[in-house]
Parts: sequence; C-alpha cells; structure tokens
Amino acid sequence: MPHTPTRRRAAAVLTAAALVLPLAACGGKDDSGTDAGGGSGAAKLTVLAAASLTDVFKTAGAAYEKEHPGTKVTFSFAGSQELAAQVEQGAPADAIVTADTRTMDGLRADTGTPTVIAKNRLVIATAKGNPDRVGSLKDLADPGLKVVLAAPEVPVGRYSRQVLDAQKVTVRPVSEEPNVRAVLSKVELGEADAGIVYRTDAATATGKVDSVPIPDAQNAIASYPAATLKTSGNSAAAKAFVTWLSGPEAQKILQGAGFQKP
Repeated sequence: MPHTPTRRRAAAVLTAAALVLPLAACGGKDDSGTDAGGGSGAAKLTVLAAASLTDVFKTAGAAYEKEHPGTKVTFSFAGSQELAAQVEQGAPADAIVTADTRTMDGLRADTGTPTVIAKNRLVIATAKGNPDRVGSLKDLADPGLKVVLAAPEVPVGRYSRQVLDAQKVTVRPVSEEPNVRAVLSKVELGEADAGIVYRTDAATATGKVDSVPIPDAQNAIASYPAATLKTSGNSAAAKAFVTWLSGPEAQKILQGAGFQKP
C-alpha cells in the first residue's frame, strides 16, 4: 500500500539516522520554490541519484550552481533500489534520478511525471591489459574466471543477467554487489577478473581497467528517468532542476561523459 505523505514524514524522523549517505555538494535554488529561471534567492535541494551518475552529476551540479547563483544542490548517490527504499521510508529529498524506468515506475505515487534524461550501455570491465583475454560475453562462463555482477535487484545487475540470458551464457559470480561502482571497484582492486558495468563507469577508471565492448545486438539500453518528489519542500526549484537536466547545457555534460541522448 503506498505511504501517505504524513506517514512518510513520520517514518523519516524515525529512520533518518539510518538513511544518511555520503553526500557530495554541488548547487541549488530559492527556498520558496520561486526563482526557477535564475533570479535572486536561495534554495537547498537534495537529489537522490543512481551511483553511475556520481562523476557526471558532480560536474553538472557545479554548472547548475554557476547558472543559478544562491542555489545549493546536494546529491546522495546509491543503487537505484536503495534510493527507492529511501523514498518509500520518507527520507527528505526533492528529486530522484534512477538508472532504469522500472524502479521509477514503482515510485509513481511519490513522484511527479518522470523524464528520461540519458541512456547508457553495458561493457565488460577487466583488469588492466585484459590478462585473461576476455573478448565476449561467452568468455565470462569460464569457471576459472572470477566474475562479479551487481545484485539482481540493482538495475545494472538486472541488465547484466538480461544480456547473459539472451546469449545463453551461465555465469556464477564470486559476489553480487549493491551498485555498479562496487562492481567496478572489485575489478580495479584485483578482487575479480571481470565484471559487467555501464560504459560510462568503465570510462571513469581508464588506466585502471580495460573495457571490452558488447555488440549492440547483444547489449541492453539503460534509461535514466528523473522526477521531482511530491514531498519536496522546494517543488518549483526541484522542477526547475529536473527540467534543466534535459536542456542543452546538462545534455552536453552528460554526453561528454559518454551517456547517450535520451
């Protein structure tokens, strides 16, 4: 049963300590929700965002702050399933961006109308130099290869199993991680020989891991919807930020980081 706003606020008071995640400050807008177009004022926005957006949203947030003086946006990054759980438990926030439409659809009672702001594809991340000579999804079935995947409830974990199943490849991962950055970290640290991550995440570790492309015909497309939260205390400012994500400046930043057009 969907939580009512009153129950969500009550839950937030009881669970706030447990839900606090590391935050990265970036930029925001007028507390009253006015100043959506860049006038004077000061708003503080909290945006819950998929872990795969960590680097690019720090850049985007700085750009938004520059365009909207007085605005403060704080990002909280985690797996999309963790973000959804926070929203359902009443964590105070103004907007959310997930790495799949399925998770966002499950929050329909809690959000405004979502807008897809970017898309992504999968690659195989391997140790630098690809010493095991991984060349395709089928190579991941090698029982001597330590493969790590995101957990099935995580969008990238679900996409990974989708592409593996389509190719009839059986992989027994040595671990199942809570988000894509954890998968990448395992490969970077040498705790896994290979893992399936988003193309944009592999790009953030250039020089530390190698990236093996997955042909388009065998790949999956991840969509990133963004939406305001109905419990936001800065609804107009939150809407302005979500709208900005689809605009030319944000799109230039996203595509420059390797994300595809929405």
